[in-house]
Amino acid sequence: MTEAVTPPSPSPSDPPSEALPPEKPGGSSADSASVENAITPADIRDGAAVALLVGVAGVLLGALWVWLAPRVQYVSNGEAVFLRNTESEGRIGSDGTFLLLSAGLGALSAVAVFLWRRRGGVPLVIGLGVGSVFAALVGWRVGLWLGPTSDLAVAAGKAGKGVPFDAPMQLLAYGVLLGWPMVAMLVHLGLTAVWGPKDPPGPEAEPWAGAYTTPDGLLPRPPQD
Repeated sequence: MTEAVTPPSPSPSDPPSEALPPEKPGGSSADSASVENAITPADIRDGAAVALLVGVAGVLLGALWVWLAPRVQYVSNGEAVFLRNTESEGRIGSDGTFLLLSAGLGALSAVAVFLWRRRGGVPLVIGLGVGSVFAALVGWRVGLWLGPTSDLAVAAGKAGKGVPFDAPMQLLAYGVLLGWPMVAMLVHLGLTAVWGPKDPPGPEAEPWAGAYTTPDGLLPRPPQD
């Protein structure tokens, strides 16, 4: 008589090929989402264009600041230069005017960028942020250039003794330079969150009803409720 040979049971560490879940023909949803969200050269060009246009708009900020900001006046006695009104709040008002103008222009630039490219994107947001910082700096420097001269001795000599003359434009709090970029980023973020395009819902994961392995062998998976 020949001895019966019992076939070895499948090892728990080596599940059969039938126990593996089938792959979807269309690929995983993560791969398709990464392809859709890839940054293209066109997106980079749009971000660079936004940074350039918003930065150039800082010239408007400087011109409006010189036009609308309250003026501080000096007076000379022939030997020294003094403030005409020591209790004047013109310098604080100059900072406040610059901040309000920056906030308004920042909101307008954010709305314009959103209407131009509703889909948004990382390069567009970076371009808006960089352009806003550059616009604030340009507005500040243009305002100093368009305003009265910073050479008080020359200005006092032209005005004459006892004749008041305008002081140069000046910012006491440099933190107001952040007004434009902060407002622009917040407004653009809000517009994108409310009216921007929404991502399509991904496919729901279905429970796999195949087989699974146990130390005792291959068993069918119980049905899911």
